[in-house]
Amino acid sequence: MANAERPLPQPDDDSAPYWEAAARGELQIQRCASCRTWRFPPRPRCPRCQSDAAEWERVSGRGTIYSFVVAHAPVLPAFAAHVPFAIALVELDEDPQLRVVGNLLDIGVEAVQIGMRVVVDFEAVEAGVALPQWRRL
Repeated sequence: MANAERPLPQPDDDSAPYWEAAARGELQIQRCASCRTWRFPPRPRCPRCQSDAAEWERVSGRGTIYSFVVAHAPVLPAFAAHVPFAIALVELDEDPQLRVVGNLLDIGVEAVQIGMRVVVDFEAVEAGVALPQWRRL
């Protein structure tokens, strides 16, 4: 089990720019080119105005923990050595309705609190692949 491989993102046409930016150490979020509504997760059509025009914008990577869950049992063997760990829903500073999911790094599960300020960090998992994660600000 210790050698179990961690699942990696499988980008599609909509999410590829997100993962390409993450590999460069940037947090970019899709935004409607018509009404300027943020879209996360990435999707082909704006949920507000139904436009299919989209742009990608770099965001600050700063936010607040909106909610979180603690994983006590590994869903996959690759995570067995990491439990328990916290997974957070982070409300980004750019918009209170813009929320991104990720693991919390270097924060014990007992210390995690809703409202805690965090900043994005990127965990390189293999060549050309990095995962957005969160650290305490």
